[in-house]
Amino acid sequence: MMSSFQSLSSSHQQFLPLSLSLSALPFHYSSIPTPKLHFCNKKLVAKMSNPTLNPNPNSDRLKELKEFDESKIGVKGLVDKGLTTIPGFFIHPSEPPTPEPKTRHGYKHSIPVVDFSTPRSTLVDQIHQASTTLGFFQIINHSVPVEAINRIVGSIKTFNEQPDEVKMKYYSRDMSRGVGYSTNFDLYNSRDASWRDTLQMRLGPTPPDWEHVPEVCRDAAIQWDKEVVKIGEELMGLLCEGLGVKEDRLKELSCLDARIMAAHYYPYCPQPELTKGLTPHTDPGVLTVLVQNEVAGLQVKFGDDWVDLEPIPGAIIINIGDILQIISNDEYKSVEHRVLANPFQEPRVSVAVFFNPSQRENSFGPLPELISDEKPAVYREFIFMDYMRRFFSKELDGKTLTNYYRVSNQI
Repeated sequence: MMSSFQSLSSSHQQFLPLSLSLSALPFHYSSIPTPKLHFCNKKLVAKMSNPTLNPNPNSDRLKELKEFDESKIGVKGLVDKGLTTIPGFFIHPSEPPTPEPKTRHGYKHSIPVVDFSTPRSTLVDQIHQASTTLGFFQIINHSVPVEAINRIVGSIKTFNEQPDEVKMKYYSRDMSRGVGYSTNFDLYNSRDASWRDTLQMRLGPTPPDWEHVPEVCRDAAIQWDKEVVKIGEELMGLLCEGLGVKEDRLKELSCLDARIMAAHYYPYCPQPELTKGLTPHTDPGVLTVLVQNEVAGLQVKFGDDWVDLEPIPGAIIINIGDILQIISNDEYKSVEHRVLANPFQEPRVSVAVFFNPSQRENSFGPLPELISDEKPAVYREFIFMDYMRRFFSKELDGKTLTNYYRVSNQI
């Protein structure tokens, strides 16, 4: 579950979108070889090429990415135009085709489900257990109204299913107004694009310019931020208790204040075995709070296995971010997760809110209360702003941030 926490570099913001008429797309594709998409004379022309023989030359790939990005239709627009094979830059040649998950039908591992109606001491123990092992859990019987969950998820679905000409007004990688809508925040610096469109917005500490947030989901986002702050504060208190530190310790570190919402829309993919909805990664922040519709696809890595996170109506998914793994001195685990490309006609919709420190110029590292002679600091301290710059200098992939700051890696 990933989001950007700020806009892309200025070099990527220079790609100015063109006003293109896409009414006459000749999508009559067969299987691989896969078409490259070329936008010229205000319509798409399919140019066939074999990506297995010529896998994404840099100059050609950049041109294709720009042409796709400047069309402003996203992957949903490609599907709506009748695409039957995916463009070459979405293919992940470095990975084998996605096998059938071993985790379906009662596989030995499962994502913990924590019932918030249990006594607090039990709640603390269950959350601590989940956070120190798998780093993911779902919560049920919580304080967030199911109506609020359905409203925010439904509003994102509605936005993405509006006509292209409506959504094009919002398609931008410029987050200066606190909101952006695009395909893949790391489109220009990832090895391979992923099959999803994302509406993201900055919720705090400074809210977005609300008039630039799509009207169809504006009120739902405002209300959802209120709900997610309440449940986020409750969760951080429980996580602190599990660490044996005072309940408001994470709040003191401003970990509730900076919030980014990433609302992902995963439309049907005609070749889901060749791509991903979201590549394997860990979340760089403190804590992620996610809600989703009934369409599965999110998987969590447990050892060498990928574990399906089966949707539960009304549940909220929680996962530990890299910063919290560092703050907890490796007690809590931030684990890799991914989203499979959607093979179903019904879209997958998820809404994640990422909690981060707002004190960007402050130093962060393991809490002093958790360091002792018996358990020395596992990570070195760093300035949060430098940490985020490092995140944006790479593609969304793996656990390189926590590994980079480990004391054993210090030069």
